Amino acid sequence: VQLVESGGGLVQAGGSLSLSCDASRSIFSINAMGWYRQAPGKPRELTATITSGGRTVYADSVKGRFTISRDNAKNTVYLQMNSLKLEDTAVYYCRVSQTEVIASAPYWGQGTQVTVSS
Repeated sequence: VQLVESGGGLVQAGGSLSLSCDASRSIFSINAMGWYRQAPGKPRELTATITSGGRTVYADSVKGRFTISRDNAKNTVYLQMNSLKLEDTAVYYCRVSQTEVIASAPYWGQGTQVTVSS
């Protein structure tokens, strides 16, 4: 499956960015979609996920600031990031799964850099 991410960039602390991940070229049905992130020197971590039914999960560090959403017709997932902090700086990866369980899914995007400056 090909996942095409877009929307990363440089933003000042307190600002906003929106990411999108297009999975429309998938040849199979997608259930869970999500975003992970990896900061320098740290392991990749779950940021937010959403199932095809709209159930969401957020990392505690982003609750209340980030919103994940999806367009099932377009097989696209979005991440709206508000009130960005320096510690949100990371490469953000899209991940999708054929089931509601995303943790073991092998389908990743190429990553998009988000840099938050002071």
